[in-house]
Amino acid sequence: MTRAVFRPRWQPAFWLLLLLILLSSGCGRAPEAVYHEQLFAFGTLVDIRIAGAGREQAAAGVRAVDSLFQQQHRDWHAWQRGALDDLNRAIASGQAWTTDASIATLVRLGQDFERKSGGRFNPAIGGLLALWGFQQDEPAGPPPAHQAIEAWLEQAPSSLDLQLEGQRVHSNNPYVRLDFGGFAKGYSVGRAVEVLRARGLENFIVNAGGDLCLAGTRQGEPWHIGIRHPDGGVLAALPATGPLCVFTSGDYERYYTYQGRRYHHVLDPRTGYPAQGARSVTVLAADPALADAAATALMVADKEHWPAVAVEMDIPELLRVEYDGSLQLTPGLAARLEFRGSLPAMRVVALDQAGPGAKGPNP
Repeated sequence: MTRAVFRPRWQPAFWLLLLLILLSSGCGRAPEAVYHEQLFAFGTLVDIRIAGAGREQAAAGVRAVDSLFQQQHRDWHAWQRGALDDLNRAIASGQAWTTDASIATLVRLGQDFERKSGGRFNPAIGGLLALWGFQQDEPAGPPPAHQAIEAWLEQAPSSLDLQLEGQRVHSNNPYVRLDFGGFAKGYSVGRAVEVLRARGLENFIVNAGGDLCLAGTRQGEPWHIGIRHPDGGVLAALPATGPLCVFTSGDYERYYTYQGRRYHHVLDPRTGYPAQGARSVTVLAADPALADAAATALMVADKEHWPAVAVEMDIPELLRVEYDGSLQLTPGLAARLEFRGSLPAMRVVALDQAGPGAKGPNP
């Protein structure tokens, strides 16, 4: 699957940011001196909190991040004119194309993620996302006919159809239509972390609609991250110090309802339909682009095969919310999470015991 990119969805982003605000403030403690600013980029609110720095230094860092995000938004937009659209048009016409350096980097990363996920993550499915009505600002039905999905599957677009020589891209398959929505936000947040560190900032959170990276501490104390339940509210809190990135993919993020049935945007590239692996997956990793892509791939993977996919993608800690409401999670995360409300049924899975199965046609 790939997540459709750059679409405003205020309500989920608002609640995720509110969870972070409430949890990071602690209970019964006086407010601490933390610089706070919000931006709008990639179709979502970006909440930046910086501790232990002067106001001018922090504000300059946020301005630099905003400038970076706005440029990336223009260049990487999946359905508006820009550098990515230029590349997709060239691919469709059978032409080789010299793209910009950032897109060449994203293509290479996407190929690596597709290989490691066994095809559960595929950044070349922009055409499928368009069929389902997700390559537009407001997704809408009706869902595509089965015949249209079968026709797309027959063409088997894959990022592995692309050959790169430096920044020059050529495709063996004109049906490849790149959409970096499944990991571009993660890559961007990672770049934002680099920008802030380059300006001497050491303690901060960059939270893009609930997907975030954190560095250092909040005035010497852990940051507190809220993990959202797919049905709303806080499932658990995670006290954490940086460096760490936390990314979630869920069936509640972007969807539409048609004739009483809900269709979400996390598509399984192997079937052409919305994934049925899990309701949401939260991933912890040091690399935000990897965490973003892996959250998608692990939501596509089924209950049996997800541990092998996690091992293949080098994901150390994760939490899955299954369709029956139960949880599957790794031991390290189970020990760190502070659950809110009644404790759901859960299964703790040690990834070092996962067998083969990430690659190939397995679910």
